[in-house]
Amino acid sequence: MQAIKAVSLPPVSTPRGSYTPILRSGEFVFVSGQGPRWGDELRYKGKVDCDLTVEQGQEAARLCALNIIAQLNGFLNHDLRRVQQVVRVAGVVRCADIFEKQALVMNGASDLFLEIFGERGRHVRIATGTSALPSGMAVEVEAMFRVI
Repeated sequence: MQAIKAVSLPPVSTPRGSYTPILRSGEFVFVSGQGPRWGDELRYKGKVDCDLTVEQGQEAARLCALNIIAQLNGFLNHDLRRVQQVVRVAGVVRCADIFEKQALVMNGASDLFLEIFGERGRHVRIATGTSALPSGMAVEVEAMFRVI
């Protein structure tokens, strides 16, 4: 099994609604949508291509993915080697109606999963756009993993 690349993870945030941040069903673990926060600090707020550049959007998506991994790491008792596959990633980018580079923004999250998990980080994905997200955040990302 390929080694896991070490990265600094943000502190796990508490849910801001009536849901669980992580749930296991059989061999699959689902992580709820995570925002671009470090702890309680929202680091990327606004619309990509209006208030933020595409590159800043990618950084926001990467931070969302770090929060997903932080949730997963705690859930798996700090043993990310149990991850067999990143199965699916879904991301929503807050942007103007005419913006068409949501997939490029979401590469920030996808590239991080590949960086950390190698080939086990390769996944299917959807990237969509919206005019608003909770707290005004720029990006929100959720993911599904197969674990042992």
